[in-house]
Amino acid sequence: MAFNKLATVTSLATLVLISACGQSETEAPAAAASAASEAPAAVAVDDAPALPRTASAPGASVFFITPTDGATVSSPVTVEFGIEGMAVAPAGVNDEHSGHHHLLVDTGLPPLDRPVPADANHIHFGDGSTSTELTLDPGQHTLLLLLGDHLHIPHEPPVSSPTITITVE
Repeated sequence: MAFNKLATVTSLATLVLISACGQSETEAPAAAASAASEAPAAVAVDDAPALPRTASAPGASVFFITPTDGATVSSPVTVEFGIEGMAVAPAGVNDEHSGHHHLLVDTGLPPLDRPVPADANHIHFGDGSTSTELTLDPGQHTLLLLLGDHLHIPHEPPVSSPTITITVE
């Protein structure tokens, strides 16, 4: 019973996240919401056991090239991601020491033993891209990068950037 529940949750989460990857930040939340509305109500991801995590390379890091911490910017904001010690690969590609970026906006790290959510605060770059233009309301915002494996699950140990704070005029 537990295995069937895990298989159902894993399959559903993978389909939702892969369908959202590569979409713009305005398309991804709608795709996730649509797929989530079709999910069986009895299956809760929080009840599922932890999923296996892919090893990260020792010393690997992700970081923001632009903007810099404390920057004052205008919207849309050009965001460029950097990576060292690992390679960028699209979602679904299971190469050793590789993954793809997830941009977390105004939120902290999600559970590290589950696929990264796909919503307005968790933007997926499953196409392997390393930059984006992000439309943000005026005010202060936090940005955080998190590398995910071929199934959008953070690596072990996780490869994430320091959180930066920007002000949008």
